[in-house]
Amino acid sequence: MNDDFLNAILDNPIKAIAEFYASCLKESERAMAYVNDELHLTNEQATEQQIGFADRTLGKQIPQRRIKRGREVRDALVDAGLYKANGRETMRGRVTVSILDNDGNVIGLRGYKIDAHADGPDVIVVGDEVEALSTNHTNDTNEDSDNEKDSAPTQQVDNELILEDNQIIFIRDDRRYRIRGLEKNKSTLTLKVNLMASHDELVHMDTLDLVKARSRTSFIKATATELYTDADIVKKDIGALLLKLEALQSDRIAALKQPARIEVKLSDEEQREALALLRSPNLLERIVADMDACGIVGESTNKLAGYLAATSRKLAKPLAIVIQSSSSAGKTSLMDAVLSMMPSEDVNRFSGMTGQSLFYLDSDSIRHKILAIAEDEGIRQASYALKLLQSEGELRHATVGRGEDGRSQTQEHHVEGPTQIFLTTTALDIDEELINRCLILTVDESRNQTDAIQNIQRDARAAVLSQSSELKRSLRKQHQNAQRLIRPLTIVNPYAPQLTFANNKTRLRRDHEKYLTLIDTIALLHQHQREVKHATLNERQVEYIEVTKNDIAVANGIAGLVLGRSLDELAPQTRNLLGLLNNYVTDTARANAVPRDAVRFKRRDIREATSIGNSQLSIHLNRLVDLEYVHVHRGKSGQRYVYELLYGGEGREGQPFMMGLIDPGKFSEPAPTTKTFRASR
Repeated sequence: MNDDFLNAILDNPIKAIAEFYASCLKESERAMAYVNDELHLTNEQATEQQIGFADRTLGKQIPQRRIKRGREVRDALVDAGLYKANGRETMRGRVTVSILDNDGNVIGLRGYKIDAHADGPDVIVVGDEVEALSTNHTNDTNEDSDNEKDSAPTQQVDNELILEDNQIIFIRDDRRYRIRGLEKNKSTLTLKVNLMASHDELVHMDTLDLVKARSRTSFIKATATELYTDADIVKKDIGALLLKLEALQSDRIAALKQPARIEVKLSDEEQREALALLRSPNLLERIVADMDACGIVGESTNKLAGYLAATSRKLAKPLAIVIQSSSSAGKTSLMDAVLSMMPSEDVNRFSGMTGQSLFYLDSDSIRHKILAIAEDEGIRQASYALKLLQSEGELRHATVGRGEDGRSQTQEHHVEGPTQIFLTTTALDIDEELINRCLILTVDESRNQTDAIQNIQRDARAAVLSQSSELKRSLRKQHQNAQRLIRPLTIVNPYAPQLTFANNKTRLRRDHEKYLTLIDTIALLHQHQREVKHATLNERQVEYIEVTKNDIAVANGIAGLVLGRSLDELAPQTRNLLGLLNNYVTDTARANAVPRDAVRFKRRDIREATSIGNSQLSIHLNRLVDLEYVHVHRGKSGQRYVYELLYGGEGREGQPFMMGLIDPGKFSEPAPTTKTFRASR
């Protein structure tokens, strides 16, 4: 143990612990992010102002209580309010800010909760002299007067009722009542508390439900006996207390039903940097490059598709994403990389969900936000609700519960979306109905990708680690701020009537909608590079931007890689036959002046045109039919089969492609105005 440190604690506990917490700050990336994003301090300012983090390591620096030296130090910490009577740190899981007096001496600590498991309210204060100097906060420029009041250790509600961290004090003349456990009551039908009445040195304590008359009567009688006080006086006290606690409980329950709204205000500099990113002429390349710089190597298409899908949360029908791979391939890292670029207030992340949990979420907590769930096991029970939420944008669920009168009645739970769903899985047999509604991203599991990842891991141990971490934090913050500046505008696609898409399977109806939404998302992301137009729709002014040919070209490329396929799946002989069929259909369409999709052919036609034997033609043509490069039509009146070629000559160099998409270069310019709207909200 460090004797100098222990002596410093005994001499001045507040100062010593403030310095210790300050030394722990840089060890926590989450705490540093809170200091940068919420307290709006640079790393240098945090060091100067002795900002710290209670990371639960203080106890390792102090001897155990069974040792005399340990008892002395721990008692000093308890007396200073830095340790609780149960031996736990008061500030554990909190970012700490030193509170100074007029001479610059540390006289207290203010703790901001960043760990969900930390006890107490969001902000707590320790220090004997803090109340008199509450305005001398080192970061008071970032806190308004309301926050200062909220951070006080006690709060006077009225002349008789006092709220403290974990209890309520009720005073009537020389009688004092202490109430604990009110926060555990989540219904107005119960008011079960631990109630202690005291007068001078006389005390009576019991646990009771104040809503029940029998419990109140029993407590009043026992209290009057124990405190040697008239029962009528105690009865009036309890009656007044009941009314005040009911009002307080109602306010708390109402507050719990209101979702916490996080509004992030950007500084002028942050806004300029975010707009510079959004107005970058190579915005999509910047996104991929920035994610590379954040440590996610390769996976360019997957990173861009994931980023666009997360951005689509602002549309009326967002894209859903499933990242599928074998174990340890990096699917969770890819999801983490995408989500780290999104504002934290727009991300709801869960390890798992029960079958009914989605039906009880608050609409404001998921509307136009991201719902991320890691691993297939976490979504098996909730797959039905996820399917409905993705398809319909809302959930309705009827249950039986107790009404205000205590009687059973049907209660409807309505959860409104839309929400962007982000999933990862190693399973190959995911619910087909859910998969049909999602874009499937497969992680690169090649040897080259593994080698690149290992190189990044080795580089992370290099001397430039601190600079790298600062760069990553800066890039993520810039993208998060950029996302906050993207407005949910209406998207109009003037080229939509000219788009084409494969139509030989019913599943392609959903894929077509994904394709259109992908185009809309690319346009939405570029809104700060487009003219925002105005139109009147149903007597309502609508702001909208228009899709460009380049948006469609980018979407075609991503769709080919994500929704498409590669000719490498074909055997050489089958691939050769496909090329011959493509040439035959092209020549026939040109000779007869008809579109390619109007050409029909029989096996005999192909044998004559290619000189391929019947048995070989049968084998390879059947493979093309099975793989949906060729579609079979039954002949008239039950006659021989005729065939249609769905393949259009794409992917000859081995690159992935998607059949049926038109080259944007072939579009004719649309009319200057359009009445077709694809609403984004």
